[in-house]
Amino acid sequence: QVQLVDSGGGSVLAVGALRLSCQVPRWSHITHYMCWFRQFPGKEREGVAFIDSIGSIRYSDSVKGRFTISQDKAKSTVYLQMNSLKVEDTAMYYCGAAQFWSPVLSGQPDYWGQGTQVTVSS
Repeated sequence: QVQLVDSGGGSVLAVGALRLSCQVPRWSHITHYMCWFRQFPGKEREGVAFIDSIGSIRYSDSVKGRFTISQDKAKSTVYLQMNSLKVEDTAMYYCGAAQFWSPVLSGQPDYWGQGTQVTVSS
């Protein structure tokens, strides 16, 4: 079982910034598609940013222009730079990895991180 390791969450004031990190063991075997999801209390996880092995990137409309996903293969790490944070970005953020796109699209990547809490206050 592969366990991704999320980190970087915390508390920040609105319009502030945070950078989340996701350490990925066995990088080359599982990281064809990397993603960040978030989960609000009582809601299902929703995808916010996606990157594939050749660097193609997608964002949800709610974060486009404010969040940036990137990957450093040498460090086996995926990042989510979050700028201009809003109170409504408050959620638990999870890194995910999959070998194929369809599990990611369905919100069920093969592997998850443990989650990192982001709290934005006004």
